[in-house]
Amino acid sequence: MTSEWTAAEAARAIAVPSAESDKYSRGVLGIVTGSEQYPGAAVLGVEAASRTGVGMVRYLGPERPAALVLARRPEVVTADGRVQAWLFGSGTTPDRDADERARLVERLDQRLPTVLDAGALDLVPAASGPVVITPHFGELVPVLGAVGIDVAKEDVAAEPERWAVRAAAETGVTVLLKGATTMIADASGLRCTVRAGQPWLATAGSGDVLGGILGALLATHGPELADDPGRLAELAASAAWIHGEAGRIAADGAPIQALDVAEAVPRVVRRLLGGARR
Repeated sequence: MTSEWTAAEAARAIAVPSAESDKYSRGVLGIVTGSEQYPGAAVLGVEAASRTGVGMVRYLGPERPAALVLARRPEVVTADGRVQAWLFGSGTTPDRDADERARLVERLDQRLPTVLDAGALDLVPAASGPVVITPHFGELVPVLGAVGIDVAKEDVAAEPERWAVRAAAETGVTVLLKGATTMIADASGLRCTVRAGQPWLATAGSGDVLGGILGALLATHGPELADDPGRLAELAASAAWIHGEAGRIAADGAPIQALDVAEAVPRVVRRLLGGARR
């Protein structure tokens, strides 16, 4: 039976800096998210990544989202440069122009650990490195369609485990299929499940926060992923666990919004490290 991810396992995904650490050794995450129509997705993903433990975030998205990101987090760098991982797609749509697509594919060709979310899921066929996708049920449909599998959203919702495993097998990427119970699958099959833990998490922007958490974990574990791509599923599960726990802490039995979840992430990390490293 596939196991449910635990707090102890999530704690192992937190990279704790040492006295010798600098912003580069702690991990640099490159983020290309948000759009003129959906600029908030960029703010939420950057906020979540910043609070999960990276040394630096490079935001390389459009002008309007960049201005909002800098207004919220002035430490974010908006110049291109070295990164250890990428996050693409939150708050975007696949109808990008040819030049923008070429830039994204060029970055994918770096073979760095990468999160593909929302509007970047059409790039799965171009992915060649350690890649994890984060679709909900409806978003998995076109991913499967791109490899010749015709399935309806209702079918995915009825059998999420089956379709997460099928998508991972057919595409060669790690799949984090979001839902009340999140499914994590890779080429070896279903690796684990993660319960969302808090129905209040079903709110606009929640997935953007998850993308930021996951991107940060990939950036802080870049060297490990180069040697052991199977670690990708473990980090995906840990990101989903942290996201769910942040939702629980933020809500405390009341309605929440996505930014509340991002702001609760340091409390989750603190509890994980306090329980694992006394």
